[in-house]
Amino acid sequence: MDEIVTYNFLMLCFGLASALVFIALFFIPAGYGQHANKKWGPAINNKLGWFLMELPTVIVYFYYFIIGDNKSGLIPLIFLGIWMLHYCQRTFLFPLLIRGTQPMPITIILSGITFNGINAYLQARWIYTFSPSYGFNWLFNPFFITGVIIFLCGFVINIHSDYIIRNLREPGENEYKIPYGGMFRYVSCPSYFGEITEWTGWAIMTWSFPGLVFAIWTFANLAPRARTNHLWYINNFTDYPKKRKALIPFIF
Repeated sequence: MDEIVTYNFLMLCFGLASALVFIALFFIPAGYGQHANKKWGPAINNKLGWFLMELPTVIVYFYYFIIGDNKSGLIPLIFLGIWMLHYCQRTFLFPLLIRGTQPMPITIILSGITFNGINAYLQARWIYTFSPSYGFNWLFNPFFITGVIIFLCGFVINIHSDYIIRNLREPGENEYKIPYGGMFRYVSCPSYFGEITEWTGWAIMTWSFPGLVFAIWTFANLAPRARTNHLWYINNFTDYPKKRKALIPFIF
């Protein structure tokens, strides 16, 4: 069987799985952070867990970049740089900055490794092998320009929101507090909003079905959790801002 047939079948299954995950997460919150519990099984150090979970995004993507036929030229290198901008930060820097000590369940880590490995394969294999080559003229394409701007806006929101959350606590503290400032003026989970914005930008700049599937997956994974987190804040803090939404300013 040709790899492209397997690739398309995997992408279809991957896309359909996002719908199941979207529904399930409204009823079963993923067991990490403030929703961690023993039902999710054994857990390990959260810094190590996060590193292991995100590592496939760097290794798998870079591998398929190296062996790809369409890796020469400016645009493929820009895609590599944008991908690594996000995932090197999430893999190598973010775990070191975590101040909470809540262990991460191994089941969550394994599910994250599976998702990240498949997704990195789908994105990189499309860009560097199966797609028509992204030539230099793509640099001036409105989809590319718009997508890059949207991605960078989401990246800034994501990083700034994580900074605010991280600095609510002193080293070693585990107590949850109400965050303020930045996009927290409008939503309870601005880092999720930022990440959804990033990968929406990726889908636009690559103008690809794999990119679209990734953007849909990001929303399907994070929107239910944003709602769950929002309700958790409301139930645990009597002075929680009434006008703050869960994920999308003024809407949801």
